[in-house]
Amino acid sequence: MKISIVTPVLNDVRVGRTIESVLAQQHKHEVEVIVVDAGSTDGTLAILERYRGRIDVLISEPDQGIYDGMNKGISYATGEVVGILNSDDRYNDPLVLRDVADTFGGDEAVDACYGDMVYIDEAGKLVRSWKAGRNHPAGWYSGWMPPHPTFFVRRQVYERYGAFDLQYPIAADYELMLRLMLKHKISVKYLDRVMVEMAPGGTSTKSLKNIIKANLEVGRACRRHGLWQMFLVPVLKPFRKLFQLKLT
Repeated sequence: MKISIVTPVLNDVRVGRTIESVLAQQHKHEVEVIVVDAGSTDGTLAILERYRGRIDVLISEPDQGIYDGMNKGISYATGEVVGILNSDDRYNDPLVLRDVADTFGGDEAVDACYGDMVYIDEAGKLVRSWKAGRNHPAGWYSGWMPPHPTFFVRRQVYERYGAFDLQYPIAADYELMLRLMLKHKISVKYLDRVMVEMAPGGTSTKSLKNIIKANLEVGRACRRHGLWQMFLVPVLKPFRKLFQLKLT
């Protein structure tokens, strides 16, 4: 089995440790390293050049944002399974891809898998843990979603249902997983282990403005896929007793 790892990057010299975490994986399967640079102007390209012999596909050109970069990487992927690892992420240990490959190669038919994630600051301190837990449709109605950097998908699923929708510049990862897992009901397995370490401070939470925009995009995604009530439940839940609302 070949696993393709797509890393989008723009002016982030931490990409070196991201690539190192991929190269450090211990398993018997082939790994395809795909890096999509959006036109970095700092020292990022110089760092990528150090790994030129270990990177299978390196693209460096302007794009329409991080999700456009992910889509480019997915379009170049030749692996049976595709994972996304951002330039501020790294795998938690050297056996992550081994466990992913075992999951897809097992007797059970699996279209995607995901696991847990931790936030680690630059001093190496644990800031927060994201315990994903098992997928259940009702969870989405309470604001649940898997950590996207731990989400591995069969390439044929992207080919069948599409990749990231650029109409959602902040919440395209949410829309993608909602579309695949809840609308199309692909077969998904939860790996009860920490898979990814992420640096605190993502695009969707770096400012109040982005938090508001992300929530608006989530609402649009729910409405688009006929799941508008799902978005209203967590929003209205605090007011349930006050207004005697009956939420399912």
